[in-house]
Amino acid sequence: MTNTASHEIRTGDWTALQADAKLIRFEVFVEEQKVPAELEMDHMDAVCLHAVAYDANGTPVGTGRLLPDGHIGRMAVRQAGRGSGVGGALLQVLMAQARARGAKQVVLSAQSHAAPFYERHGFAIDGEEFFEAGIAHINMQYTF
Repeated sequence: MTNTASHEIRTGDWTALQADAKLIRFEVFVEEQKVPAELEMDHMDAVCLHAVAYDANGTPVGTGRLLPDGHIGRMAVRQAGRGSGVGGALLQVLMAQARARGAKQVVLSAQSHAAPFYERHGFAIDGEEFFEAGIAHINMQYTF
């Protein structure tokens, strides 16, 4: 568990965090961004380390996951939590977990509009833009 000024981040497996992670991911990806629900949930959730951020009231506001291969994914912050630093805090927790596992780098597929956010955290663009679920993405990487 990690505490920052305005939120607490819990890490755990899918069993422990799925209710809160699903709530955030459905709100952001399915409702807000119109990603089909069947594309949002996948079989990888069961083998990932998940992180969920909670605000001072204990409301889940952000989530992300770390796959066994060092890929960070499903980063999402609810509208009420955007701009509060919660996304950066989640990213840093997931990166630290990858590093603790011995990973030499982490990779992610960012929605293209979010690339500057990841660049501010040291990620570099790797390759050309592509579309996933109808949304422009770009692969990015960070080497420890």
